[in-house]
Amino acid sequence: MDLVILAAGMGSRFGGLKQIEPIDEAGHFIIDYSIFDAKRAGFDRVIFIIKEENLDVFRSTIGKRVEDKIETHYVFQKLDLLPEGYSLPAGRTKPLGTAQAILAAKDVVGDASFAMINSDDFYGRDAFEVAASFLRSLPADSKGLYANVGYKAANTMTENGSVKRGVLVFDENAHLTELIESKLERVDGKILATPLEGKEPRRLSEDALVSMNLFCFTHEIMDYIEEGFPRFMEENKDHLDSAEYLLPTLVSETMERDGTTVKVLGTSAVWHGVTYREDKPDVVASIARLVEEGEYPAKLW
Repeated sequence: MDLVILAAGMGSRFGGLKQIEPIDEAGHFIIDYSIFDAKRAGFDRVIFIIKEENLDVFRSTIGKRVEDKIETHYVFQKLDLLPEGYSLPAGRTKPLGTAQAILAAKDVVGDASFAMINSDDFYGRDAFEVAASFLRSLPADSKGLYANVGYKAANTMTENGSVKRGVLVFDENAHLTELIESKLERVDGKILATPLEGKEPRRLSEDALVSMNLFCFTHEIMDYIEEGFPRFMEENKDHLDSAEYLLPTLVSETMERDGTTVKVLGTSAVWHGVTYREDKPDVVASIARLVEEGEYPAKLW
């Protein structure tokens, strides 16, 4: 099974390259824990999607730790990965979004099913076990069935500001019906979710499930990304200096246009991440507790 790791983001709110910030006494990065958890869940290949200019620093830090432990590939998210006949405004330097990022891995993933994660989020062991179990259950010729590993909202919050999460709305069969990109924050001790598209905020229960961008896909998703790319470019032609081709939006479109099914898989895992620089001490303390409790060895590799 393949694990695709999105690592081309610029980390603007945190400042700097978050992926190579040590978060324990042994000098591990958050991404080390993700790969460690994925490997023991049964994933046997990891594909990093990075900016080409970061290759040397990635290989000399993260790569050198894992390349002899798991089959490792690097692909580049480039600004010129566009539908034929389209271009971006001069001066844009930010990658074009998560859907474009996944498309960069099309040839490396091949016909395999895969899970994808962000590089700077700590997902927890159970989340990878849940994802691996789903991928193993898929028939070899499976089409139109994907999954999202959903976290309890309370397990994804930071005390240092708001966070962006996809609120998962699903039916009695745990099939996703809507993914509402929202700003989550605690107000008077309660979780308030404000949809990014401008709808009225609403209270969210502590155990409501939200997306942390841990999706499970078959290779078919690449076709949907390519088919939707020209449409994205046309719809955003007046603000291509900042528009992003986002995977959650694309997944919602495949559900509406093509009838794909996205299974919502709950996890007991607790997210940890450095959304803001002030988050780091809490993440360090949380990882230390997990090591003390025996969930992880003091030295992963």
